[in-house]
Amino acid sequence: MIEPKILRVSEYLTLVNETLRMIPSQDFVVEGEVSDFRVAQQKWISFDLKDEDGEAVLKCFLTAWQLSVPVENGMRVRISGYSKIYERFGQFRLNVQTIEPVGEGAIARAYQLLKKKLEDEGLFDVSRKRPLPRFIESVGLITSRDAAAYGDFLRVLNNRWGGVTIEHAHVHVQGREAVEEILGAFAYFNRLSPEDRPDVLVLTRGGGGLEDLHAFNDEQVARAIFQSKIPVVVGVGHERDESLADFVADVRASTPSNAAERIVPSRNEIERDIENMRRFMEDRFRMGMDGYHHRIDRTMSLFGTILNREKVRLQTVQDRFDRSFSAWLPSLKEQLNSYHTFLRQVDPKRVLARGYSIVTRDGEVVKDASVLEPGNAISVQLAQGRFDAEVVRHNAGGQQRLV
Repeated sequence: MIEPKILRVSEYLTLVNETLRMIPSQDFVVEGEVSDFRVAQQKWISFDLKDEDGEAVLKCFLTAWQLSVPVENGMRVRISGYSKIYERFGQFRLNVQTIEPVGEGAIARAYQLLKKKLEDEGLFDVSRKRPLPRFIESVGLITSRDAAAYGDFLRVLNNRWGGVTIEHAHVHVQGREAVEEILGAFAYFNRLSPEDRPDVLVLTRGGGGLEDLHAFNDEQVARAIFQSKIPVVVGVGHERDESLADFVADVRASTPSNAAERIVPSRNEIERDIENMRRFMEDRFRMGMDGYHHRIDRTMSLFGTILNREKVRLQTVQDRFDRSFSAWLPSLKEQLNSYHTFLRQVDPKRVLARGYSIVTRDGEVVKDASVLEPGNAISVQLAQGRFDAEVVRHNAGGQQRLV
C-alpha cells in the first residue's frame, strides 16, 4: 500500500491553485445573478454570483479598473477568469477577467448607469465637440470589412465627393475581440504624426440590439473617442439606434451612409453653391456699377447746375460791363480827343515847322551853346529832315559856326 503524501495546508492549497490554473479561462463563462456587490477603498470589488434558486454561490473578485460596465445587485452577468483558493481565508474565489451583462434588462440597466456616469464627467458636453474640416482629404475608417456598413459608407462617400484617401482599420464590431481591436485602432491613428494623421476618424457599424452594440457602449471605447486627438464621427445602425459612442463623438451620424454625408459635401451642392456665389457676385457687381453710374449722373447733373449758374452770373457780369462800357465810351472818346489835341499842341514837330530845330550831341539835346567845343559833332533836326555838322568856332556870345 502506497503511503499518502503528507502536505501542509499551504502546500495543498498551492497544489489546488496550480491545478485550477491549468484550466484555460477562455474555456468557460459563468452566468449568474450578482448579489452582495461591494467596493473597498475604491479599488477592490467583490460580489457573489448566484443561480436563480440561490442554492449555488460563487465568490468573485476583481479590481475597479477591470470593471468595464457598471454592475449592481440583481443584475445578470456573464464572467470569465481563473479560480483560486486564497490561503489566508481558505476561501474559493473566481478572479474575474471579463464581465458583461446578460439579457435586455441587465444590459439596459448597465447602459443607463454608465451613460449617467460619463455624462456627469462631461464626456457628452457639447462645448467640447470639435467641428469637422469643410473639405477633408483623408479619413481613418474603423469598421469591419465584412459589414454592410463598410460598403455603404464607401459607396456614398465616392458618389458625393472624390479624391478622399481612406485608411481602413479592420476591426470586429461585436464579440469578444471588438473592444480590444477598436481601442487598438484609435491608438494607432492617434500615434501618427500630425502630418500623417487623417482629418477625421469614422467609427461605424450596422444596427442591432443592446447586446450587438456592446462594444459601442463600452466605457473604454467611449473614453478613447473622448481622448482622441482627431475629430471622431460615429455612425451606428439605423436612426433609432443609439450608443454611448454616439454621445461622446464630435459628430453623431444616424447611419453609416449618413456618416459619409456628414464628412463630405455633395458635388451637386458645391456646384450650386459656386453658381449661387457667381450670381451673387454678378448682382453685387451690377448693383455697384449701377450705384457708380447713379453717382456719376448726380455729379454731372450737379456740375451742369453749377456751370449753368456760373454761366448766368457771367452773362450778368457781361451785360453790366456792356452797359457800363456803352455809357463810358463817349466820355472816353471825348477824353481821348482832348488828349490828342493837347499832344498835337505840344508836338515838337509843330514847333519845328515854325522854323525851329533840335540840336543833339551824342544823342543828348543841346540846350546851352557853351557846352559845345570846336570839333564837336552835332546833329540838327529840322521840321523836314535832319543833317550832321561840326562846330568850327565858338564865340563868347555862345554863337557857333557850323560846318
